[in-house]
Amino acid sequence: MNRYKPVIGLEVHVELKTKSKMFCSCSADYFGKEPNTHTCPVCLGLPGALPVPNKKAIEWCVLIGMALNCKVALKSKFDRKNYFYPDLPKGYQISQYDEPFSAGGYIDLSSGKRIGITRVHMEEDTAKLVHQLGISNAKPVSSKVERLQISNEDRFSYVDFNRSGVPLVEIVTEPDFESSEEVIEYLKKLQQIVRYLGVSNADMEKGDMRLEPNISLRKEGETGLPNYKVEVKNINSFRFVGKAIEFEIKRHTEILEKGETPAQETRGFNEDTNVTVSQRSKEEAQDYRYFPDPDIPPIVWEEKELDMLRSEIPELPWEKVSRYVKDFGISEQIAQTLAADLSVAELFDGAAKLRIEEKVEVKDIANYIVNQKLDPLKVSPDEIIEKIKEKKSGKIEDEGELTKFAEEVIKENEVSVASYKAGKETAIQALIGGMMRKTQGKADAAKAKEVLEKLLK
Repeated sequence: MNRYKPVIGLEVHVELKTKSKMFCSCSADYFGKEPNTHTCPVCLGLPGALPVPNKKAIEWCVLIGMALNCKVALKSKFDRKNYFYPDLPKGYQISQYDEPFSAGGYIDLSSGKRIGITRVHMEEDTAKLVHQLGISNAKPVSSKVERLQISNEDRFSYVDFNRSGVPLVEIVTEPDFESSEEVIEYLKKLQQIVRYLGVSNADMEKGDMRLEPNISLRKEGETGLPNYKVEVKNINSFRFVGKAIEFEIKRHTEILEKGETPAQETRGFNEDTNVTVSQRSKEEAQDYRYFPDPDIPPIVWEEKELDMLRSEIPELPWEKVSRYVKDFGISEQIAQTLAADLSVAELFDGAAKLRIEEKVEVKDIANYIVNQKLDPLKVSPDEIIEKIKEKKSGKIEDEGELTKFAEEVIKENEVSVASYKAGKETAIQALIGGMMRKTQGKADAAKAKEVLEKLLK
């Protein structure tokens, strides 16, 4: 029997898709671009450069807080978080400490369990470090990349400042999770929210959404927080965050069973071996020496400004699910599938609006979209309605099904086939007629012709 219970909190970093960076006018569209081409004195931390906050990024950060049921502060400020790594050229990160934009929210899981949101705050992203060994035998990444020697002539780190200063929202939870399954469900809901709001693509492969669980164990029956925690940094997939948590739970259990306490540290996850590795001892808030940024005045809101922002929040996924089930009588499972992706939900909503005029059942629309696995960018609500009506009328339009009948007709009508191939195009009409007879008039004539022409090439 397991004597320990996991205590897990999450820090999630979400890059916003604003056109410019957080404190300068450089383009924030850095992914895949030539290193160090989206930079200026501000995001390079050059002496005398002054930051100017991005209004749109601040509004989007507040929108995320609102969607997470947080209370928005009427007055907040930016702080300097001091530490010395090459990815922060000025020696500090502009972030928020004791007066974040939003705090005290929550997300409810499907089990009914409520996960507390401690805070939602705004900061700037760091530069990207690319570590490389044996560099003496390799070509430079770019002539524009700064090269930093680490310990000897064959070990270097390259710094790409294109990402430095990109708007970054940090969402911190209470230590309310007790399993990797709960963590993954929460993360999927959070990803849906930022995509529905239209503030981030939340594409983890591109680093738009980075996951950092804090993990510790306490004895079964205890209620207080353990006297340690381990943070696993910069995980970029739901599957990997689950594996990292499971590995840490097993590792902590083995250490605690020996009567020892796991070291409070920051670790990284190795995707090839599915294990975590130690990186450094975990810092405390006092290690960062936070203090208010003297170059940025406090951010002050009026209630009417917040009301205007709040009005921009769209119908969120779980609200759509509730409406689909209540108004349309479709199953919760189908409703969740439709609402999982905003573009699919919009396709369904568009088709559902046409249903009365076209005399199509909304359940048929829902089932058609889910079963056909449609690309919402390649089909319109009108086309869906037409497809359903054709299916109801018994008309055969499916290319695979029509091909089967066309092959039979071609085999049975050698004279007409020979005439068509000899250049008599009207001979194809006899073949179309054959397909209509075989399908009892249900074949779509235009589609039947297309299939025959393709087979007779």
